[in-house]
This record gives sequence, structure tokens and C-alpha cells, in this order.
Amino acid sequence: MGPTEMIAHYATTVIGHTGYPGVFVSMVLESMVVPLPSEAVMPFAGFLVADARFTFAFVVIASTLGSIVGSLISYAVGRFGGKPFIDRFGRYLLLDRNDLAATERFFGKYGDVTIFVCRFIPVVRHLISIPAGTGRMNVVKFSLYTIAGAALWNAFLTVCGFYLRKNWDVVMHYSHFADIAVVLALFAGIVFFVIKHLQRRKRFAA
Repeated sequence: MGPTEMIAHYATTVIGHTGYPGVFVSMVLESMVVPLPSEAVMPFAGFLVADARFTFAFVVIASTLGSIVGSLISYAVGRFGGKPFIDRFGRYLLLDRNDLAATERFFGKYGDVTIFVCRFIPVVRHLISIPAGTGRMNVVKFSLYTIAGAALWNAFLTVCGFYLRKNWDVVMHYSHFADIAVVLALFAGIVFFVIKHLQRRKRFAA
């Protein structure tokens, strides 16, 4: 069993055992400042839809509910904690004030609609709720934009997983290419983690 098949096997096993609550909790974490990307969860939920163990509607509902709950928690962090929270806890989440400042500039440049748009942008979507809270964006508007963007994105990833599973034999035929990509991605992730850690240590030592 190659890396690609192994990841798919264990991911679907974990999600299958935890069920819809597992999808919900994963998306709560994904919508906060926890580095758990939806791309690592939702396609495998789509696998289980293809296997008739989940239904598409319930997957989208559970994931979207998780997204709005996590986003509202981050919104509250921004409204009541903001930069002091990032200063104190950000190092444990690979985040710092520079990450938050870049997200705030993005939010300031494009306005409220960024809450919707950023659901489709990696990294930024983990942080965008904080400047929305800091700027005291209307919570109803914030929630509606978040629900709309999250529902579309989660549905898209689930559909991708569904069709990937339907064509799994074809994928496995070329699995050696996918295995190389997985190994390179894991290696790049480790290098990124080490560099960020060293940069953070250097900043705090200065």
C-alpha cells in the first residue's frame, strides 16, 4: 500500500468511525486558527458518500455548521482578544502578528465580501474571522457570508472526493506519481514548519 492509498484508507477510516460529528468538529477546527485544512478532510467525506456510508446533504450540513461555529469562535477572539491572543498563543499555531496583519490588510482593502471570498483561499480563511471581529463587523452579515462561502467550498470538495472515489482504480493505476507528490508535499511541510519555528525563535530571542 503506497502513501496515497494509505492516507486515503486511514482518513476514511477515522471519518467513518467518527461520523458526521467528526466532520463537524474537523470543520470547527478548520475555521479557527488551527492548521487543519478542509482539503484534508472533505474529499474523504466525499469518498464515504460514494460508498453510500454518508449522504451528500448531511455532509454539507455538518461541515457548514462546523465552519460557522468555528468562524464565530474566531470572530469572538478578534472582538474580545485580537492581537494579544495571537501574541500569546499564535506561536503554538504557526501564526504571528505578521500573519494577522497581512490578513487585516486584505480585509481592509476588499471589505466585508472577503468573508465570503476567503472561504476559498488557503491559510487566509483560518484567520479572516479575527479581523472581522476586531473591526466589529455586523455578526449577522458575517454569519451569512461565512455560511454561503463555506457551504459552496465544502460541497465542492465533497464532490471532488466523490468523483475521485468513483475513479479510484484509475487513480491507483498512476499511484506512483501521486505517491511522489505526497512524499514531496510532506517533506515541504516539514521544511516549512522548521523554518517558521526557527524564525519565531529568532524573533523572540531578539
